[in-house]
Amino acid sequence: MFAVIKTGGKQYRVAAEDTITIERIAGDVGEIVTIGHVLAFGEGDDVTIGAPFVDGASVAAEVVEQGRAPTVIAFKKRRRQNSRRKRGHRQLLTTVRISEILTGGAAPSKAAAAKPAPLFAAPEGKGDDLTKIKGIGPVAARQLKEQGVTTFAQIAALSDDDVARIDANMPFSADQISDWREQAKELAK
Repeated sequence: MFAVIKTGGKQYRVAAEDTITIERIAGDVGEIVTIGHVLAFGEGDDVTIGAPFVDGASVAAEVVEQGRAPTVIAFKKRRRQNSRRKRGHRQLLTTVRISEILTGGAAPSKAAAAKPAPLFAAPEGKGDDLTKIKGIGPVAARQLKEQGVTTFAQIAALSDDDVARIDANMPFSADQISDWREQAKELAK
């Protein structure tokens, strides 16, 4: 079965398991989004065409990647006028994988991918500002908080097994984490 969808002012012919790049739509990677503007759907000679859209039809798609297109340069020059203008533009894009084509107002059968459980249990209360540790920036601090590491005392109390578990599941090396552990011992005092 195929469907013709409209998104971002463009039309696309899609089928299940197709991967397409469209203009930016809201959604995190791994999330299931529903595209409701279906112009036509069917298989072979049995095609339903909407006026302009088919009622109750939608397409469920999984967000694979959020990104940007290559830079397009717009250069204008007026000869003998000492006038020129150069502008660049990078279109925001989303790559999606079509999960299924839904008809009759059906809901997507596949739900959004559930987030895995955090590595550690976060302690009660407000956490410390982890960016005070050299080598932890705002992004690394956010990633650590998502995994339940919110205080200097937690980082200082990490065992070698905990360091290995963080090294295996997060984009930090064991040497970095060991260095953070030493700095956290000083800050936790």
